[in-house]
This record gives sequence, structure tokens and C-alpha cells, in this order.
Amino acid sequence: MVDEARSQGATLIHTNANSQLSQQISDIKGMLDQGIQLLIVAPLDSEGLEPAFAAARAKKVPVVTVDRLVTASACTDYLTFIGSDFVSQGKRAADALITSAGGQGKVAILLGSSGNGVTTDRTSGFVGELKNAPGMQVVAQETGNFSRADGRTVMASMLRAHPDITAVYAENDEMGIGAVAAIRATGRKPGTQIRVQSIDGIHEAVAMIAKGTYNGVIESNPRFGPLAFKALSDFESDIPVPAKIVIQDDEYTPANVRSMLPNAF
Repeated sequence: MVDEARSQGATLIHTNANSQLSQQISDIKGMLDQGIQLLIVAPLDSEGLEPAFAAARAKKVPVVTVDRLVTASACTDYLTFIGSDFVSQGKRAADALITSAGGQGKVAILLGSSGNGVTTDRTSGFVGELKNAPGMQVVAQETGNFSRADGRTVMASMLRAHPDITAVYAENDEMGIGAVAAIRATGRKPGTQIRVQSIDGIHEAVAMIAKGTYNGVIESNPRFGPLAFKALSDFESDIPVPAKIVIQDDEYTPANVRSMLPNAF
């Protein structure tokens, strides 16, 4: 966003709500009061931003949402959503885990935050695709809240209840890294005795693939800047903007990790 604003000669005001929805709403209203002309929002949750959208609509400020779908209405509450196909991410993660596990194993799922559309989509995509591998069975799934600490705690609990787990699907890298720590604490080897697959593409997780302690990462591409600014530019030029723009996601595997590692964020 910063790089694209600079290249476009735009003044970029940005805030960080630190995972607090009420703060995000307050931040947006504050920026609207400053006279911003265009608004890009990475929603903290799928619901709850209605007061911010209403404030933007009242000031006739177009809104682009990125990374997380909201339950509000496109073309009324916001102009367009730019982000990944989260169901596809889940499917691709399942395919990668089936390949690395040879189509056999007992699987644990570390779910993202409850009530979050990303969690719902990544779960349905994964579970649906895993049905193509009858030899793989989901034996446990618990919420890790997209948190490394919670991922570690929940993984430890699942391993105590199901010591025969041989594979883990984490719905983001933070939980996956937490799971690796929990696996190591039991004396087992992540990446070989228990395979780990996640979604995001942060450098720490991708580097673990190169070390053999992680098996794969489906990227959730965060590079929204060019697409977001183009959507707003098109809107200002009366060029039709689709209600949803899907960004392309890469994949990190043991076969490509050394060449792809610089792309991780």
C-alpha cells in the first residue's frame, strides 16, 4: 500500500487497530473527519463494520475492503472486495497434505477464529477436498484463533487426546508454527513423523519447509496495493469495478522453497 501510494503520488494515512474492532471503527471515522477521499480497509472480522461503512457512505467516500469478506453489501456499503479465494486455499492445502502424507494418516485441524468467514471457507474447502483421500481421517479439530500461542496450546491438547495424529492442517502459519513447537515438546519430529501444512506465506513458516520441519504453505497473497489503487482509479474514471477481485496465491513446497523463499513476507 505504501509503495503504491508513493508511485501514484497519493498521500496515505494509515492506522492499526491492534485487533480491536471498536478501535478500527473509531480509526475509520477519525480519518473520514480528516477529509480522506478514498478508503481501503482490512476488516478485523466479517461483521461489525456497519457504523464505519455508514459514515463513509454519508461522506460519499468509496471503500475497498481487502483480505477478508464482510457480510455487508457490495456497491452499497463498499465498492469491491479484493482478496483470496479462501475455499480454494483450503482445497489446495488438502491436496498438498494428501501428497506429502501419501494419502494416509490421521489429521488434526487447527481452526481460525470462530464466526470468521475465512475460517468457514478454509475449513469447508479442506474437509471437502480431503474426501478424495479415503485413507486420511480428521480425528480432531479445535479453534486456535489464528494465534501462535493458542495453536501451540490446542495442538498439545489434541496430541494428548489423539497420540496417533500424523498430520496437521493449520488455517494460518502462526498456528502452524505453534503446532510445530507442541509436536517437538512430545519428542516427535514435525515434518516427518507429523506433517504440517498451513496457509499464509510468512517467512518463518516458509523457512521451516527448507529445514524439513514443515511440509507446505499455501500463500495468502497480501500484495493488495496495486489492485486496490486501480479499483479506486477505475471508479473515479467511471470504469465499472467488479464486486469481487480475486488475487492470485502462490504455493510453497519442498521442491520450490529455495527459489521461492524471497517471496515470503
